[in-house]
Amino acid sequence: MAKINKETVQQIAQLARLEVSESDIKKYQTELSGILGYVEIIDKVDTKNVEPTAQVTGLSDVYAEDKSRPSYPGRDEILKNAPDSQNGFIKVKRVLE
Repeated sequence: MAKINKETVQQIAQLARLEVSESDIKKYQTELSGILGYVEIIDKVDTKNVEPTAQVTGLSDVYAEDKSRPSYPGRDEILKNAPDSQNGFIKVKRVLE
């Protein structure tokens, strides 16, 4: 099993911009070594006849046709729903005096 030393934990902490105490360093040494141990076990699995897989459900992307269309109703339709309008614009109450 791979052993992570104190310097490696300190380097990882520095790269992640984390402050770690001496007790945390010992804890992380153990935890990271355990993780690398699992990776070594997984690395020994024979995958010669296994195809690379990125999507396991068989779903694929569906794209809409790329065509221009208005994303809002026309001006007249908008003004028809406005409480008040004037000269083709929506009229609102005055905000500043």
